[in-house]
Amino acid sequence: MTIDKSLKVKAGTSKVRNVWSRSERLAKLIEEDRWKEGDSLLGSPKVRIPKISMKKKKKVKTEEESKDTKKKK
Repeated sequence: MTIDKSLKVKAGTSKVRNVWSRSERLAKLIEEDRWKEGDSLLGSPKVRIPKISMKKKKKVKTEEESKDTKKKK
């Protein structure tokens, strides 16, 4: 039996995840000193996931382009 096209994972894990696993959440809590040894992971505090946004790179003008723009003005 084949898998329907809508159920196939195209991008895999390249997308940004908005939910962390327990181990990832525990590591972040330990890093922030919000979890102590012996505390239960059930009912543990929420951990904010940093959003990563791609910034556009500024186009660097070459000397020729800057001369051309000065001549046009």
